[in-house]
Amino acid sequence: MSSITAPFSTATGPEVKVRFCPSPTGTPHVGLIRTALFNWAYARHTGGQFLFRIEDTDAERDSEESFDQILDALGWLGLNWDEGVNVGGPAEPYRQSERGHIYQEVIEKLKASGHIYESFLTGEEIDERNKAAGRAVQLGYDNSERDLTEQQRAAYRAEGRSPALRLRVPEVDITFTDLVRGEITFPAGSFPDFVVVRPNGQPLYTLVNPVDDALMGVTHVLRGEDLLSSTPRQIALYNAMYEAGITQFIPQFGHLPYVMGEGNKKLSKRDPQANLFHHRDRGFIPEGLLNYLALLGWGLSADQDIFTMDELAAAFDVKNVNPNPARFDQKKADAINAAHIRLLTADDFKSRLLPYLQSAGVVGATLSANEQAILDAAAPLIQERLVVLSEAPDLLSFLFKTADQISIDTDALDGMPENVGEVLNAAIAALQGIGEKEFKTEPVQAALNHALIEVLGLKPRFAFGPLRTGISGRRISPPLFESMEILGKAETIARLEAFARTV
Repeated sequence: MSSITAPFSTATGPEVKVRFCPSPTGTPHVGLIRTALFNWAYARHTGGQFLFRIEDTDAERDSEESFDQILDALGWLGLNWDEGVNVGGPAEPYRQSERGHIYQEVIEKLKASGHIYESFLTGEEIDERNKAAGRAVQLGYDNSERDLTEQQRAAYRAEGRSPALRLRVPEVDITFTDLVRGEITFPAGSFPDFVVVRPNGQPLYTLVNPVDDALMGVTHVLRGEDLLSSTPRQIALYNAMYEAGITQFIPQFGHLPYVMGEGNKKLSKRDPQANLFHHRDRGFIPEGLLNYLALLGWGLSADQDIFTMDELAAAFDVKNVNPNPARFDQKKADAINAAHIRLLTADDFKSRLLPYLQSAGVVGATLSANEQAILDAAAPLIQERLVVLSEAPDLLSFLFKTADQISIDTDALDGMPENVGEVLNAAIAALQGIGEKEFKTEPVQAALNHALIEVLGLKPRFAFGPLRTGISGRRISPPLFESMEILGKAETIARLEAFARTV
């Protein structure tokens, strides 16, 4: 094999097939999901296919828990796939652990075609050969077993050795056009013939990943920048499979930029920002998180950071991905999430709030009629204020309590006017003058403005700050007068009277 003879894919439009193929090792992280998102978006943009498979051949590290978490993540985010795990398709099965017989068939074809060969040398022997030849040990294998005779192989076996299998790498420059980074060349001799099957017969990732892509018809491989160095090896293997009649093309490759964390370091899996479910637990909604992740290396336009998934799919082209590292900015992510929360319909917003309220024990598993009425009235008051949904329980919990259940936060007492008792008594008197049926936002506001601003001459902060603390127990709450309307006359006055007794 002295040259690269296989063509690269020319697939466009509906012919495009991309894939997402994570290993189930740990909690899904944002870099992994960004890769899934870009593949999904490219498939939807081109009208092609998005394939999802699981690379679970590492028995020591893989887990079903992680597998379930990946499915949970994709389901929560709405990144649906056209072929693969739990969906099916022409290339089943879609878990590598179930494809062993397929890999063995490919191995036999590559052996028969002469593209892979038996290698018996140990690591120590390879090092010694390099030293003896005056070569740097770091250069590794010297391709010395390419043309072993049958007698030589038999002699090794007589010593009790089992061979690994190596790919016969073409002795030429390997050049490809990266969809993100442009033309890249790996000079001839950049790497030696490499192992694709262990001596125990187990194929390595270097074999099974390209084999799966080839047999599943993947036309475009969009993956992380950290895998760029393995690309020429994969091209060499693809070429071998092409010459052996296993595939018809080499896919196009695009290597996505690193996602960076604090400082100049790649975002660590141990960083809370990297944990997808950390963001979900904080109260990110899928639309907000996906919008932000799309900005890590791509953008819709120079003046529009907020966009829908439909807009992303319509505009996304991997050729427009920036090759430079992208930094995860939590503040910007939060701002984008807040913008998407504001875009939700009222009913959708309420339904998304509910799990957070239930988890915090603010409401029960099944809403009572009263709880539903409070939620219906209160949700619009905070939709414009929330950054993440997990802020809702602290903001709304006081509305679901009674006067005797309200406790006053210490920091809420800071900055109270010296005449706080007078303020509370004047407010109570003003509210008592409003009829039960008239106890609405506008009359409540008018009565309190008159009693506290006009009569007592107070500034709004000193007039209404004590009232806010009295009814909510907090320094910050949803709009005051609307909250009083939700609580009703009797409950509002009971809370203010209870607070007055403590100050």
